[in-house]
Amino acid sequence: KKKKKKKKKKKKKKKAYYFSIILLLKIITKMEKQFDRYLVTAALIYANGPVHIGHLAGAYIPADIYVCYLRSQGKEVIFVSGTDEHGVPITIKARDAKRPPQEIVDTYHMMIEKSFYQFGLTFDVYARTSSYTHHRTSEDFFTTLYKKKAFEEKITEQYYDPVAKQFLADRYIVGTCPHCKNENAYGDQCEKCGSTLNPSDLLNPRSTLSGEKPVLRKTKNWYLPLEKYQERIEKYLESHKEWKINVLGQCKSWLTQGLQSRSMTRDLDWGVKVPLPDAEGKVLYVWFDAPIGYISATKELIPSDWEKFWKDPKTKLVHFIGKDNIVFHTIIFPAMLIEHGGYILPDNVPANEFMNLEGQKISTSRNWAVWLHEYLIDFKGKQDVLRYVLTANAPETKDSDFSWKDFQTKNNSELVGILGNFVNRTFVLVHKYFEGVVPSFEELQEKDKEVLLSLQKLISKIEVSIENFKFRDALSFFMDIPRLGNKYLTETEPWKEIDTDTERVKTILNIAIQITATLHITAKPFLPNTASKISQMLAIPPKKWTYLKNLPELIEPEHTIDQPFILFEKIEDEMIEKQLQKLELSKKNHPPTNPQNTTTPPIKSNIPYEEFEKMDIRIATVLECEKVPKSEKLLRFLLDTGLDKRTVVSGIASYYNPSELIGKQVVLLANLTPRKIMGIESHGMILSAEDKNKTLKLIQPKTETNPGATIG
Repeated sequence: KKKKKKKKKKKKKKKAYYFSIILLLKIITKMEKQFDRYLVTAALIYANGPVHIGHLAGAYIPADIYVCYLRSQGKEVIFVSGTDEHGVPITIKARDAKRPPQEIVDTYHMMIEKSFYQFGLTFDVYARTSSYTHHRTSEDFFTTLYKKKAFEEKITEQYYDPVAKQFLADRYIVGTCPHCKNENAYGDQCEKCGSTLNPSDLLNPRSTLSGEKPVLRKTKNWYLPLEKYQERIEKYLESHKEWKINVLGQCKSWLTQGLQSRSMTRDLDWGVKVPLPDAEGKVLYVWFDAPIGYISATKELIPSDWEKFWKDPKTKLVHFIGKDNIVFHTIIFPAMLIEHGGYILPDNVPANEFMNLEGQKISTSRNWAVWLHEYLIDFKGKQDVLRYVLTANAPETKDSDFSWKDFQTKNNSELVGILGNFVNRTFVLVHKYFEGVVPSFEELQEKDKEVLLSLQKLISKIEVSIENFKFRDALSFFMDIPRLGNKYLTETEPWKEIDTDTERVKTILNIAIQITATLHITAKPFLPNTASKISQMLAIPPKKWTYLKNLPELIEPEHTIDQPFILFEKIEDEMIEKQLQKLELSKKNHPPTNPQNTTTPPIKSNIPYEEFEKMDIRIATVLECEKVPKSEKLLRFLLDTGLDKRTVVSGIASYYNPSELIGKQVVLLANLTPRKIMGIESHGMILSAEDKNKTLKLIQPKTETNPGATIG
């Protein structure tokens, strides 16, 4: 009895010791505002095509990780998303397919929702903006702003197709880009050089409906004068300095240029009708009604209780989106909410950059994409593998790349070789030496204490990373848990100790089981199917994150575990080759537009090494970027070189949108003699190269590097 009492006291002391460490780490690292509930939204995807990996990596997987973590923490949270079923992309798809827009959105809404469900995303509601609830909510919102005299009624000249007999939305107009001379630039953007355009900027404009040259005609629309909200938006953004640098960078770019009135109505026949008697043939601008879709979706989910999620300051509202939607969620929608009154504003908008595919921009028109519905057929049962790879390569601060070879390597080397290997080793050893019964532990040696302490630290690091929207870091810390377990088993060698010290082996394998139990909880946000499988093998119901406070006694001694089974299978070369062949076929069937032959310039005359050695070439991070007034070619950069912050002027304005470069890294010739360009003193040269289309491309590091890192 005395021995048992001593053991219990020791266990309580150990438990108290480790629990105090958890509390200390959390006090130090988690000092955020407390909320009663969370409203998490993921971008409303256009219902004009299927889902691809760029969508998943940009908004949906990060949002699902965050939501799964909050639920595991016992938080009150709802997860809202849906399809955006209005706007020009829908009508273009309908026109090309010679079908009514409603048929198009019905088809793709079902396809998208099914793909997301099969992939395992955990939306509480997946709504649509063509629903009655959404139309009514959007009309009421517009009416409220109209009655408050928020809009300015303007008569302007817009392009009109006299053959098709309708006003043309920006995407119905194509012409020659004034910057790169691409002959198929749209009225809102040139997809070749990335420049933001207005229809009036295009040279030789033509209608995509008839091919004819459009004419200018007068029309009336209702504008939201965003310039009136500039000061309030600036104060709002100033209170959120914790936001990602790419998000704040885009916002600052808009604010620096000065906010301008923006039309909230359009001359179209598809969308939410403008609820005014003199607005025949007009609908709400898609970026007016689309974010209201989050509100209408919440209404559909909880009709009688939706307001507490939208009007109570104790609710944390988080929008997960891609970088092309940043200003709509951080400037335009907040301005609408401010004017309406009574609504909370987004607490964070953790927007991601774009994901490329095999080194090229994802293109739906060229079928250069990995489609989710096809992946689910080709890689049946491997949802977690795609979640893992897209999270590990997430474009959180800069554009990233997905390649099938990397997909294969991450599965075989990391999921199979590290995570699956540790779990399997642990289960096999417990069954081999103790017939599947979890052994008890006696005295903890120093190595055991170090492992348990490291485990606690990793859990806290995962928590802090997720709460700060650093999901790549969180996943890396999660994978450090099985790495820790593998290292522990290798160093303690229970297979050698079993013949001479059974008690020692009991302790080792008990700790290995505790690590495995930790994995089944911490895996849930990243690899939900894997978490369920580990729970099944442990023969316990799935536990919430809060259960981790019971460490190091998550699994009691004498508990019987089930037989192990394979968590991950190796992906063979044949499967990857099949995917590469599919992409190669897309490349043949959809060659790049406007290919041009280029002549490579001859190599210049040799210089001695001493001349090259004088050049100081470094990595620098873009802190600010804006167009130089009165210049079509120049951009002004503020760069962080790791040693100082300096201004550099570069002639690449024709090829890059300034807001897209903020937060990116460039290569800088740092010791070039300063010179004045358009009255601005430039301290260095940003290096770029000309591609085969004679377009300047910045030379950028493939992986993020510390600013100031030297090249040479």
